[in-house]
Amino acid sequence: MKNTIIRYGTYGFVLAIAVFAICVNVWTDLDLAAHERIGYFMAVVSLSFVFFGIKHFRDKEYNGSIGLRRAVLIGLLISVIIGVGIAIANLIYTTFINPEFFDQYVAAMRKEGYRGEIPNYGRGFLAMIMFIMVMMLGIFFSVFSAAVLQRKRQ
Repeated sequence: MKNTIIRYGTYGFVLAIAVFAICVNVWTDLDLAAHERIGYFMAVVSLSFVFFGIKHFRDKEYNGSIGLRRAVLIGLLISVIIGVGIAIANLIYTTFINPEFFDQYVAAMRKEGYRGEIPNYGRGFLAMIMFIMVMMLGIFFSVFSAAVLQRKRQ
C-alpha cells in the first residue's frame, strides 16, 4: 500500500509542479484571476491520480477487491502528498520567485472593488491555505473514487 501511495502521490506532485513551472515561466502576462483558475485546474488534474492510485492498488496489489475504508485511506494519503507538494511550491513562489505577490493580490482585490481589510498573515499561511484547499478537493476525490472503485471479495 505504501508504494502505491508514494508512487501516485509523486505522480500528482510532479504534474502539479510541471504545470506550476509552465505558469511561472510561460504565461507571465496573465492576470491573477487566470492564474487562480489554472491553479484550481492543476489541483483537480493532479488529484485525478487519487482515482488511478486506488484502482492500481485494487487491481494489482489487492487481488481485484477493495473496501470503502481502505480506498478512502489510500486516496487521502495520496492527496496529502500532492497537497504538501503544492503548498511547498506556493511557499517557494511567494518567498523567492515573486515576493511581491501579496501586494499584487491586494491591488487586484482593490481594483475589483473590495474595500474591507485584507490582513497579511504571511507566506506560510498562504501555503497552508493551498494545502487545505487541495485536501478539501482530495477528500471529495477520495470518497468519490472509493465509492466507484470499491469491490467486495467474492
